[in-house]
Amino acid sequence: MVDFKRTLITTALPYANGPIHIGHLAGVYVPADIYARYLRLKNEDVVLIGGSDEHGVPITLKAKNEGITPQDVVDKFHTIIKESFKKFGISFDVYSRTSADIHHKTASEFFKKLYDEGKFMEKTSEQYYDEENKQFLADRYITGTCPKCSFEKAYGDQCESCGTSLSPTELINPTSMISGNKPVLKETKHWYLPLDQYEPWLKEWILEGHKEWKSNVYGQCKSWIDSGLMPRAVTRDLDWGVPVPIEEVDGKVLYVWFDAPIGYISATKELTPEWEKYWKDPETRMLHFIGKDNIVFHCIIFPSMLKAEGTYILPENVPANEFLNLEGDKISTSRNWAVWLHEYLEDFPGKEDVLKYVLTANAPETKDNDFTWKDFQTRNNNELVAVLGNFVNRALVLTNKYYGGEVPGRGELTENDKQTLKEIGVLKTEVEKSLDSFRIRESLKNAMDLARLGNKYLADEEPWKVVKTDEERVKTIMNICLQVTANLTIILEPFLPFSMEKLRGFLNIEKQGWDILGNVDLIAVGHKVNKPELLFEKIEDKVIEDQLQKLLDTKKANELAGAKAAPAKENILFDDFGKMDIRVGTIWEAEKVAKTKKLLKLKIDTGIDQRIVVSGIAEYYQPEDLVGKQVSILVNLEPKKLRGIESQGMILCAENADGSLSIVSPDQEVKPGSEVR
Repeated sequence: MVDFKRTLITTALPYANGPIHIGHLAGVYVPADIYARYLRLKNEDVVLIGGSDEHGVPITLKAKNEGITPQDVVDKFHTIIKESFKKFGISFDVYSRTSADIHHKTASEFFKKLYDEGKFMEKTSEQYYDEENKQFLADRYITGTCPKCSFEKAYGDQCESCGTSLSPTELINPTSMISGNKPVLKETKHWYLPLDQYEPWLKEWILEGHKEWKSNVYGQCKSWIDSGLMPRAVTRDLDWGVPVPIEEVDGKVLYVWFDAPIGYISATKELTPEWEKYWKDPETRMLHFIGKDNIVFHCIIFPSMLKAEGTYILPENVPANEFLNLEGDKISTSRNWAVWLHEYLEDFPGKEDVLKYVLTANAPETKDNDFTWKDFQTRNNNELVAVLGNFVNRALVLTNKYYGGEVPGRGELTENDKQTLKEIGVLKTEVEKSLDSFRIRESLKNAMDLARLGNKYLADEEPWKVVKTDEERVKTIMNICLQVTANLTIILEPFLPFSMEKLRGFLNIEKQGWDILGNVDLIAVGHKVNKPELLFEKIEDKVIEDQLQKLLDTKKANELAGAKAAPAKENILFDDFGKMDIRVGTIWEAEKVAKTKKLLKLKIDTGIDQRIVVSGIAEYYQPEDLVGKQVSILVNLEPKKLRGIESQGMILCAENADGSLSIVSPDQEVKPGSEVR
């Protein structure tokens, strides 16, 4: 076990084509900030690195649609993102951007070293090209029918219905998302990182050397490695990004996945001239805080880049989180289905810590979790107000009432007194164990247990009653309550920094380090505390109703926007339509496909035969409701294997504005095998 001298924490670079939402915060930035604040309290050498990812096709498309330049787009959203993080209290040591000169220089030098050392392979291939817009198409800007599950809106890199990784040339009926036209294949030359050559090393480094990584991280890495790694392009045809630093190469930039993680290095260079000690000293521990969609890039691809370069350290851990949903639905920037950070800060001034608390308490660490406004209100009112706020307020109010704000001395201790004081140190140890294992949600629960302990102690001892018969005893009770309160300002500092600063003001004390957490004499006898204000305030129903109405308005707007049908596709010949053999069939059996959310296995009587069809409708239909239902089925579609099941056809569905599917059925029962004309 290496005794690290310092810690480098990187956070996934948010894409600068929109603001930050709660999904970003819960998955990456809140846990990273908590951990960095914890290490700073321990007086450790730690830097928290952030920045905006400002290159790539989505930026150019947004600029084109709005009639502005890509730089205009990233300038706007980088400013919004950076200011939101600052106001929310994400304590970056530096927040940089990939359009900065220092990043272009760093990324160019990184590429050039690997290029000069022959670490890339050069390859000419055919890629899809949009003739109308005169540009090569990124994988995500090509859609078509998935060859695996027949989902008609699969992307060129992945089918979001069955989860299969794809290449654009595998799509059936590919379409350019830019012009709506069918793209053509055109030759182009690019450079590739030969990931297959690093596969043996990755097996040893990850699968043998990092079995302590979170199961979701380790499992995804194992799946990728076991499936066999392929060379991956590091350049692309585009005019926005870091230009490929090779003579006589024009119109090509570094692929954004290659360029973006180098942004961590360039941001550290921007922070300090001593950047190399954070990137090249083996006594530095590097941690990547990311969401699960970035696991492959940070555990396989970026480490392979660093290994190829040869002088950099590798990540010690990658504590990736799952996704956060919103009110039971997937957060979607395109549908505006999100709680945006900059809007939250306007709607809830002074309540930064409330959102931090709720997102941490409900963090998607091991599975996708759901944010609801009702839970937000409940946790604020029942936990922050009723437990933490209630305890510290009573402790300070009673001290001011009985002793004019002066801390009284302790007399002889009862067993309850001793156990209460001892428990502070126990909770400190529990919080440390949780944080050091990146179980952030658990660590918050353990830290809040100190407030629960104080509340219980105060309720058990009832000083407002004891004062009538034993004034000396009350002094001991109130001293212990104040020592618990002072310790709260340390143990909750990583989680609720604004509130703990406020509480230190009530106690009239300075910020203190983690090393003295557990000290039962943090506030000296005779020390004068101030009169308290409310640490937290209740959130009323009307406030929550307004936020829910905002989401309802968004949903209605999406429905109206989707009410207009998509434009018709280009004309086809009648003979082309005639090649499709569509029949009416009757479903005889239906069951869910194991380990999938969307797939159903259907046994259908087509009138010709009885056949198996796998369909991605499990989210919209229960198997038992489908038995006996008549459907339209394309019977002469080439069979495909899905999850080991051969699917012999495709049933036809209509897609609603909200993305849900409805089976196309005859309006009255007909004989199986009847042709659809």
